[in-house]
Amino acid sequence: MATLTTATGSAHSRILGIGAYRPRRVVPNSEVVEAIDSSDEWIQQRSGIKTRGFADDDETVTMMSVAAAKQALDHAGLEPEQIDCVIVATVSHLMQTPAAATLIAHELGTKGAAAFDISAACAGFCHGVSLAADMIRGGSSRNVLVVGVERLSDITSPTDRGTAFIFADGAGAVVVGPSDTPGIGPVVWGSDGEHYDYIRQNHDWRDVIASDSPAMPHLVMEGSAVFRWAAFEMAKVAKEALDRAGITADQLDVFVPHQANNRITDTMARSMKLPDTVRIARDIVDQGNTSAASVPMALERMVADGQARSGDTALLIAFGAGLAYAAQVVTLP
Repeated sequence: MATLTTATGSAHSRILGIGAYRPRRVVPNSEVVEAIDSSDEWIQQRSGIKTRGFADDDETVTMMSVAAAKQALDHAGLEPEQIDCVIVATVSHLMQTPAAATLIAHELGTKGAAAFDISAACAGFCHGVSLAADMIRGGSSRNVLVVGVERLSDITSPTDRGTAFIFADGAGAVVVGPSDTPGIGPVVWGSDGEHYDYIRQNHDWRDVIASDSPAMPHLVMEGSAVFRWAAFEMAKVAKEALDRAGITADQLDVFVPHQANNRITDTMARSMKLPDTVRIARDIVDQGNTSAASVPMALERMVADGQARSGDTALLIAFGAGLAYAAQVVTLP
């Protein structure tokens, strides 16, 4: 019997660079309140959101991803041809096939990099970071680009009071590469499929096609149920991620939760007993909920503003439709 040769990877992996792209158009609450019979005060009390970014026609999933990726590559000090895999987390690339990642890899200038999309909604980016870390340690890749990107304005109804003020557009990216020391902790991930329909597309495409008045399906959400589930269940996931990384809450420098709702973030921080010294991402206030893009965009904002620094220990955690979730502790580049 023949003996197979297997790949040998790096002992450890880490994030080497971070980038983001924010749409040019900034939409204040005043532009969305009339269609949902609401007010700026109500939106801020419910979510913390003051403004959000909506993409123009030319700010496509591909364009925003490439822009964020170039910034991440510059931060990492790498060239596109040094990327050998591109992972794109998204639910708003509206072509069933081919994957957005293949075109992004091409337009970025990689040399035939492996490329694929993953669909884990708001948790997709954290899933992608875990996959990249494992690929580098396993030897199937050396430098992996992970992109979280969304154009949720395409699949959000402007008259849905439960979602119209929440969802937004943008892209964030990181480069994950080899490391001599641990830079990405063990992932804690899973799903709660019993409640898979708490956040969902409102219609099956087959029903849309068969309809007398076909219209683009849009996102709907059981907001109160999602709040209760996320605020308390995700604190347990966060604690497990810290435990598996061998980190205590007082050793944490930065907390970057999915930017779903400021009240969820506050509840998680209290449940985790985070000390006041931990700096917490609040990108949702200006950017809204960008699903798979929210964690990398929030992280990039903290780095750009000086709230997060090279060498900081950060906890990333995200949750979304499915209900899928993932969390890991990382060292910032």
